[in-house]
Amino acid sequence: MSKAIHFYDYVNHPYERVKEALGADAASVFSSATRVAAKRANSIASELHANVAGIDVGTEIDIEVKEIEASPKSFGSPERTTLQIEWKASKMPRLFPVMKAELSIYPLTATETKLDLEGEYDVPLGALGSAIDAVAGHRIAEASVHRFITDVAAYLREELG
Repeated sequence: MSKAIHFYDYVNHPYERVKEALGADAASVFSSATRVAAKRANSIASELHANVAGIDVGTEIDIEVKEIEASPKSFGSPERTTLQIEWKASKMPRLFPVMKAELSIYPLTATETKLDLEGEYDVPLGALGSAIDAVAGHRIAEASVHRFITDVAAYLREELG
């Protein structure tokens, strides 16, 4: 069963600079952003994690950029770059959801860029996984994805500064 997730954040740098940073090597940006955040949280190995109800849940993930597509500005729509991404747990991937998402970046102003992540994750472990997801899994997945997009935006703000 797939579950939808949608989060966004902003980077206070021009679209072209953000597009260039992600276009050059998005996987490295994602990896660096989550590792920097994990170090700040005193976590050595976790790359993607969330704190839900005082419990820190985390795992290392493998992020793959499947495709990058640039769309030119059109009537009523700004220029946009879309990255098709997928991630799964590095260790014991069958125990964790697989996330498939689209990260869109586009200018809001001359100095601000929006990062908009919309995706779905597949709940693992069949009926047991669905029950876990109903109780706490969806909140953990949402918190993890929110943390991911927040970490990427914070990293880009700092690195492009």
